Amino acid sequence: MGYRVAVVGATGNVGREVLAILAERNFPADDVVALASEKSVGRKVSFGDSDTLTVRDLAKFDFKGIDLVLSSPGAKVSAVSSPRAAKAGAIVIDNTSFFRMDPDVPLIVPEVNASAIAGYPKRNIIANPNCSTIQMVTALKPLHDYAHITRIVVATYQSTSGGGKEAMDELFNQTKGIYVNDMPTPSKFSKQIAFNVIPHIDSFMDDGQTKEEWKMMAETKKILDPSIKVTATCVRVPTFVGHAEAVNVEFDSPIDEKIARELLEAAPGILVVDRRESGGYTTPVEIAGDDMVYVSRIRVDPTVEHGLNLWVVSDNLRKGAALNAIQIAEELVKTYL
Repeated sequence: MGYRVAVVGATGNVGREVLAILAERNFPADDVVALASEKSVGRKVSFGDSDTLTVRDLAKFDFKGIDLVLSSPGAKVSAVSSPRAAKAGAIVIDNTSFFRMDPDVPLIVPEVNASAIAGYPKRNIIANPNCSTIQMVTALKPLHDYAHITRIVVATYQSTSGGGKEAMDELFNQTKGIYVNDMPTPSKFSKQIAFNVIPHIDSFMDDGQTKEEWKMMAETKKILDPSIKVTATCVRVPTFVGHAEAVNVEFDSPIDEKIARELLEAAPGILVVDRRESGGYTTPVEIAGDDMVYVSRIRVDPTVEHGLNLWVVSDNLRKGAALNAIQIAEELVKTYL
C-alpha cells in the first residue's frame, strides 16, 4: 500500500532534502505533494533524479486524504498548519521547534526512543528535535545504556545552513566580498560570519543562554533522560553544511574509551572514525550528504571520576532534519499504520 505524503516548506533547505531522501529511500508513497507559501506557488522542485513537482499553496491546501505530512515551514507557520493537517486526519512529523516540548507530542530520534512514537495519537503530531540535539543523543544513547550519564558539557560548531538559505548566501557573499575589498555588512547574522565564529544562535534568554542552548538541554532531557544535567555553548561557524560538537560526558559508573568505542561501533546510525594520527577523525566537509553520525576523538577525561570526551559530526540537513523525519515516517509505516 502506498501513502499520500505532503511536504510542507518544500522550497526550503530542509524541504528540498526531504524530497530528495524520500526518493532515495523509495518511501512507499503513491502521491507526493509539495507545499509552500503563496510566493512560491508554481515553482518546480526536484523529486528524485528525473521527476519534478509543482509547488502548491499551503494556506489553501485541503489535507483531507493525506496520510503523512513532513513539515518544515518555520515555527509560526507550523503552529497553524500542523494542527490543521492533523485535524484533517494526517499524521504530521513536524521539524520546527513549536511542538517539541508539548507533553502530548512525542519528540523522536528513531535510534534513541522509537518506542515513544506510540504516543502520537494524542495530537497526531510527532516532533523532530533540533539538529544539534539529534546527533548528540544518537551518539550518547549506547553509552547511557551502559553507564548512566549524569552531566553533559557541549560546545557546538554549527554550519550556516542551520540558519537557512539566506544564511548560506551571506557566508558566500561575505567571503567573496572580502577578497575584492568589499567589507561585509551583517544581515542574517549579528556579526560578520566570513572568517569568523559567532557564539550566538537564536535569541537570548533571561538567564544568559540562547534559545538554541536551551533547546539542547530541554530536548536531551525529554528524549534521553530527564535526570541528565546539560549545559551548552552553541556557536555558528563559517561552513555551509555539517554540524560538529565537542562533547564532554560524565557517568555515574566506570566506562573507558575501549568500551565506549565498542559500544559506539555496534550502535545503529553511528560510524566511528577514531585513529590517533593526523587526519584520523571526521570534519563537516567530509560528511556533507552522508546519513550517519560520526564519532571521533574518543578519550578519557582525567579531570573527573568517570568522564569521556567525544567529537561528533553529522550533516544537519540530513540526519539533523530531513532524514530523521523520514526515519520516523518509516517507523510509523512499519509498526503503526
